[in-house]
Amino acid sequence: MMKHQMFALSLRKTMLMAVLVLLAMGACKSKKKAVEPAPAPVVQEEVAKPAPAPVPVARSAEEIAVEKLETQFTFIASASNVTTVNQSIQEVLAMFSNQETPILIVIHEEGGVKDYDEPTTIKKYLEYLKDTKKNLNYISDIRMAGGKVTELELKRK
Repeated sequence: MMKHQMFALSLRKTMLMAVLVLLAMGACKSKKKAVEPAPAPVVQEEVAKPAPAPVPVARSAEEIAVEKLETQFTFIASASNVTTVNQSIQEVLAMFSNQETPILIVIHEEGGVKDYDEPTTIKKYLEYLKDTKKNLNYISDIRMAGGKVTELELKRK
């Protein structure tokens, strides 16, 4: 019977040793995992694509004319040299269908109904700017035909 106990005791010891070894091995693997840094994620460098150049906005003939006229009106009203003012007036007149092109100045607008000052012509309006040295209006509407201004509507600033 002694052999049986001894055998049983060594079987227990063997089982206990096997469990301890398995635990130790499991612990080592988990420590190894904890110690080993996780593989760095593969970073794919994105090639910076240059932003496409903005497409130049095609401006209409009316927009170009308004910009040029606003600049000229301001220059005529503020210039002190009569020769350069007269030259600017001639440049502006060349943009119009004729010197008698109507200029309408809105003095009041309510509910879509506009009240106009007495109609004038581009020639008279340019002389007015030259004499008063005040540009109190801005262009609110422009009508063109054949690349020339045929009517201009102004409003108070």
